[in-house]
Amino acid sequence: MKKALLLSVIASTMIMAGGDIAPVEPVVEVEAPAPSGWAFTGQGVVYYQTADMWGAGDRSDSDLFSQGASSANAGVSLKAENKDIIGGIGAGVKLVGVGTLGLEEDVVSNVMETTDAGDLNGGAITELYLTYGIGNTLVKVGRQELPKALSPLAFSESWNVFANTYEAALVVNSDIPNTTLVGAWVRGNNTSNDLNNFVKANNSDGIFMITAANTSVPDVGITGTVYYAQDLLGDDLTAGWLDVSAKVSGLDVGFQAGVLDHADRTYAVGAKVGGAFGPVNAGLAVSYVNDEGLGVLNVGGDQYAVLADGLGDTGLKLGENALYTTSSLGTNPFATALDSTSVQLCASIDAAGGKVLFIGDYSNTGDMNALGDGDFMEATLGYATSIGNLDLLAGYVYQKIDADLDEDNNIIRAVARYNF
Repeated sequence: MKKALLLSVIASTMIMAGGDIAPVEPVVEVEAPAPSGWAFTGQGVVYYQTADMWGAGDRSDSDLFSQGASSANAGVSLKAENKDIIGGIGAGVKLVGVGTLGLEEDVVSNVMETTDAGDLNGGAITELYLTYGIGNTLVKVGRQELPKALSPLAFSESWNVFANTYEAALVVNSDIPNTTLVGAWVRGNNTSNDLNNFVKANNSDGIFMITAANTSVPDVGITGTVYYAQDLLGDDLTAGWLDVSAKVSGLDVGFQAGVLDHADRTYAVGAKVGGAFGPVNAGLAVSYVNDEGLGVLNVGGDQYAVLADGLGDTGLKLGENALYTTSSLGTNPFATALDSTSVQLCASIDAAGGKVLFIGDYSNTGDMNALGDGDFMEATLGYATSIGNLDLLAGYVYQKIDADLDEDNNIIRAVARYNF
């Protein structure tokens, strides 16, 4: 079989974080004790996106900013958390509501996220959990977000209106010096298509996960994760993922490698380097995924949902995965990150009261990839700024596919988030 490459795209997480290009050390920490009492946080979101080729689903109306090419949401979230209600027992709950403000009548034809499949307006309880802390151990059970650093193959994606969440039981311990151990059983998850619908991540007993993160070596972080799942898409899955980050001569470098043993075996490797060069932050990332198995995907993300539904290469879904070359600002055209090799170059600079970000991507894809044998190219220009509690993001993406599918695509996205 021909070996090829993986998906390349953007890291809108870098935009949302203010344009920091330097690799982030994958460290998992036990939550620090908090004063007793309830803490309330919330967010208001207005989200708009238009795309002229892979737009909101109406291919007959594909001009930028046309109703058929555009999607929009307005959303509000409210979270209440108490880390010590009584005897070390805590609890948390997060309510979200999403709607369209009536824009579907004249401005847009679809939404980015729904709380119930087919409904344009509604609400959901996306987090609902109990916690118990004793010594250096924290137990957390219920609906919750899972960070990518803790669970690289089943994590919450923050690029959409609100993050997807999981039903899980989590135990975090830091008794060993410079080491954090995490054990988890992940029962199921929702998706952006239906935040209220928590479905099993597989057809049997959930996904079991163990993560170890160590920082014993100065300026070096090492995180390893193993998974086991029964009957995931018809076969048992065992998987392992390693992520190493370090500071070397003033640069932030990273290396990652993983294997997913399913009906076939997927191998993946990646590397990145980044740092500050005068006023510019810049980074380079590469990745390779072989041509067998499931590829590298986020179990619980929308890409996995497409694959699980049997849509395969017909589903052009947004989403992230654990690879350094992942995209979350653009529309990811890969149903899975399979049979691909990618290169991503990004740079940011402080300007106009915020961050201006550029990302360029190139991927060479093989026959087993959803796109077929060919090339994928992408260029992104983004701007992010904060005004008090208001975070603003705007981005333009140009994509070109020169493979079995020969198309180009323009995307414009604007997001405003008010944190309270």
